[in-house]
Amino acid sequence: MHPGHSIGAVYLYRPAIDFRKSIGGLSALVEQELGLNPFGDALYLFINRRRDKLKALYWHRNGFCLWYKRLEAERFAWPSTEAGELTCVLTMKELEWLLEGFDLWAAKPHKTLQYQSVT
Repeated sequence: MHPGHSIGAVYLYRPAIDFRKSIGGLSALVEQELGLNPFGDALYLFINRRRDKLKALYWHRNGFCLWYKRLEAERFAWPSTEAGELTCVLTMKELEWLLEGFDLWAAKPHKTLQYQSVT
């Protein structure tokens, strides 16, 4: 995001938001609805209903930074709100994949096998 700025955690807010919200509304949502500190080293991601616009909010030294991305032809993959949790935590690598268009929730890893013996 900002050169030289380290992000400790990435919180993805699952429900779609009203994209008229800007820094004040988004930081209040982080603090009041999520109970998280908007002034910490975390980045907060928000999506619109059509899932073609994304906003990222984070605090850098002495002010908020608001990053906005609009897709022209595609949609962002986004987790469902049915899980009951308002947020999910991503790594920076997962954030990169999300911005590149990968669906992090459709991919499934290999099954874990539990063996007791080799013979």
